[in-house]
Amino acid sequence: MGEFAYRRQKMRNQMNAIIATSNAPPPFSNYSQAVEVPEGARTLHVSGQVGNTLSGELPDDSVRQHEQAWINVFAVLEAAGMSKTDLVDVLAVVNNHDQVAIYREVRDRMLDGHQCASTMLVCGLASPDWKVEIAVKAAKAP
Repeated sequence: MGEFAYRRQKMRNQMNAIIATSNAPPPFSNYSQAVEVPEGARTLHVSGQVGNTLSGELPDDSVRQHEQAWINVFAVLEAAGMSKTDLVDVLAVVNNHDQVAIYREVRDRMLDGHQCASTMLVCGLASPDWKVEIAVKAAKAP
């Protein structure tokens, strides 16, 4: 594999593989540099989920909004016959820098050790009341 050597590690109980290399900076928190999805895998692209409950309630509390956004992501995954262990990529958008640590703590707790590729943006959201929006990609063997 020459100068671009990398390490491939199967994700816990999954067909997807974590890719890690010392030729790029390591992750800043609990996520993977990359995730490889094998040919023939069924993929799912989940639109951004926010902290609203099914009844439309939006908690005032930041932690509850982050948790609810993940609960909403998991509900969509389940509807497609997938679970959090099928996640390969997360795009999280938080509305200010104060939300970064909250996002990381809630993500790590909700994913319970599962790692995937992850990108976080700090910027405005469509509603000024939203603290976080989470979009994901998942893959599973057919």
